[in-house]
Amino acid sequence: MKLHHPLPRTSAFTLIELVLAVAVMAMVMLVINAVFFTALRLRDRTADMLDQAQPVQQAATFLRRDLVGAMASNGTLSGDFKAGSVSEPNAGGNVAVEMYTTTGALREDQPWGDVQKVTYELKAPAVPGAPGGKDLIRSVTRNLLSTVSPEVDDQWMMSGVQDIKFQCYDGSAWNDNWDTTSSNTNLPVAVRVRIVLAGGGRLGSQEPIEIVVPIDSQSPTNQIQPVVNAGI
Repeated sequence: MKLHHPLPRTSAFTLIELVLAVAVMAMVMLVINAVFFTALRLRDRTADMLDQAQPVQQAATFLRRDLVGAMASNGTLSGDFKAGSVSEPNAGGNVAVEMYTTTGALREDQPWGDVQKVTYELKAPAVPGAPGGKDLIRSVTRNLLSTVSPEVDDQWMMSGVQDIKFQCYDGSAWNDNWDTTSSNTNLPVAVRVRIVLAGGGRLGSQEPIEIVVPIDSQSPTNQIQPVVNAGI
C-alpha cells in the first residue's frame, strides 16, 4: 500500500498585497525625488548667491582701501578729491569719485610709487545682452608725472549696478558733492558709498549696499604752531 505525502504548502503574496507594496514604493520614490530636486535647487540658488556676492565684496574691499588711503591735495604726487558730479575728460562713463590714494602696488618691473589716481564710474555692460544695469569700473593711473596723456588701466569690479552715489561728511552734514579745487579744500571726515543694484537679475532686486569709510588725514594748513620755550 502506497502512502501519499501531501506536498508542503508555500506562502505567496496576494494581488492586493502586491498592489499595496507597489503603491508604497511609488510614494517613497516620489518623496526621494522631491527631496533630491529640492536639494539641487537649493544648491543652484546658493551658487548664484555666492557668484553674485563675490564681486560685491571685492568692490567693497577696493572702495574701502582706496578711500582709507586717500591723500590731501598738498603734494607733487597728490591731486584733488572729487565726489558727486565729476568732470573727467578721459572717462567714457559717469565718474562718481576721483581721488589720489596710496594703494599702488610696488613692483620691481614698474617704476611707479604707491600713489595712484583712481576713479570709479559706471559704464555700459561689456557683455552684450546683459540682464540689466551697468558695469562698475575702477580706473587707475599710475604714471602721475607723465607730460602726455597717461595710460589708464580699467578694472572691472561688478556688473548689474543701477546707480552708485558718494556722500561726503564735513563733520556736521553729508554732502552730495565734494571738490577740493573749489570750496572744500580739505578731505572729508568720512565718505558714504551707496550702490543700488539693478532689478531683473537672477536673484531679482536687492537692498542697496551702503559702505561708510572714515578718512583719517591731516588737513593742510598755513597756521604756524607756537613753539613753547621749555627753558632749555
